[in-house]
Amino acid sequence: MLTRKQHELVCFINDRLAETGVSPSFEEMKEALDLKSKSGVHRLISALEERQFIRRLPNRARALEVLRMPERPVDKKAAPKPAKAAPPQPANDVVEIPLHGRIAAGVPIEAFEGSTMLPVPAALLGQGEHYALEVAGDSMVEAGILDGDYALIKRQETARDGEIVVALIDGVEATLKYFRREGAMVRLDPANRAYDPQRYAPTQVQVQGRLSGILRTYN
Repeated sequence: MLTRKQHELVCFINDRLAETGVSPSFEEMKEALDLKSKSGVHRLISALEERQFIRRLPNRARALEVLRMPERPVDKKAAPKPAKAAPPQPANDVVEIPLHGRIAAGVPIEAFEGSTMLPVPAALLGQGEHYALEVAGDSMVEAGILDGDYALIKRQETARDGEIVVALIDGVEATLKYFRREGAMVRLDPANRAYDPQRYAPTQVQVQGRLSGILRTYN
């Protein structure tokens, strides 16, 4: 059984050897253990030698070898480490959200033609109210949104520049595009070089949701 200072010293010597390959000096050991004199270091080293935790290497100045290590004590004052969170489990839950017809990823067409329910893995949805729209067209292909995909939309009425949104134009036609502000206008950008951006007055555009995910089926 080692005293606290003996334990601290052998750990300090071992750590220094592992870090630099050279034993610490007596002055360094004195400062590390907050001792008043080097004589205290000599006594501790002699005690560790007697207990066969360290040995002095012959014909080499300040050369020490650690023969074995005591168990590191548990600091009772230290706050307990929080338990590691369990890794997330696959989300196999399925929820049903309204499917509001088709939406254009090209020329605006009418959305909200009807409402059935679409089963969706819960892992694809975040917080908030969601609905789905079937994508028609190819103007968003460079964003990975293909004709026949189901766009999962989080219902909201505001958008930030660069978000993909469902935008209702003049109250009757809806489209899926990147939302951007351009001066006093709203610009709806496609993700297909074959299509041009669409510009509208802010009063013409009503944001009805932001893209949250894509659901694709393979037949």
